[in-house]
Amino acid sequence: MDEDTQREALVAALDAVADRIDRERDHLTELDSAIGDADHGANLHRGFQAALEKSDPGSESDEFVKGVGMALLSKVGGASGPLYGGSLAVASGEFEGGITTASSVAFAEAYLEKVKDRGGASVGDATMVDAITPAVHTYKRAIEVDDLDPLTALSKAVDAAERGVRFTTPIRANKGRASYLGWRSVGHPDPGATSTLYIVEEIYDVAAEYLDGAPEGIDAGAEAETETEDEE
Repeated sequence: MDEDTQREALVAALDAVADRIDRERDHLTELDSAIGDADHGANLHRGFQAALEKSDPGSESDEFVKGVGMALLSKVGGASGPLYGGSLAVASGEFEGGITTASSVAFAEAYLEKVKDRGGASVGDATMVDAITPAVHTYKRAIEVDDLDPLTALSKAVDAAERGVRFTTPIRANKGRASYLGWRSVGHPDPGATSTLYIVEEIYDVAAEYLDGAPEGIDAGAEAETETEDEE
């Protein structure tokens, strides 16, 4: 995948995520009304709309992702701004040399670590970490251990994030505003884990448009296109 295509894919991913958050805004607010302050949907919507307005489609991959993170950081209120936007801005540095299979794994790991550092949450606290952690670990293992292509690995990450959301429903929240409810938080899926799943799902859908048919990886996909052209 050349640099122009990478930029095109990133712009498409931002458009898709912003649209999904817009469509799910009321649902996320409903989830947050049960155990939080009922602003998660509105907060994320405001942040991604700002990212759409401020993003530069001609910038390099790392700068584009960093810009999205900074827009979220400036517009998403409460703890979510640093968690979603600040972590994204820091992890964007892994794309400095472009998006490759290796840098996508490094980006995912850096994002997870920053979310954990900033929020102080671990798996089992009923937060977005319960969705991100299995998604990132599954993605990394699928590529580095099982030797799967990035698109297949990402589809497994989506499944893992979905299981993570379900995991938050029967457990007691130990972090964030939901923790104030104690055992009354049980029975509600975490809004942050849910929005994380939506974001990962949209990234997968966009990746499927750009990587469908890539046999071994993002870089290998470009090689496959070259081989096809040579055969023609």
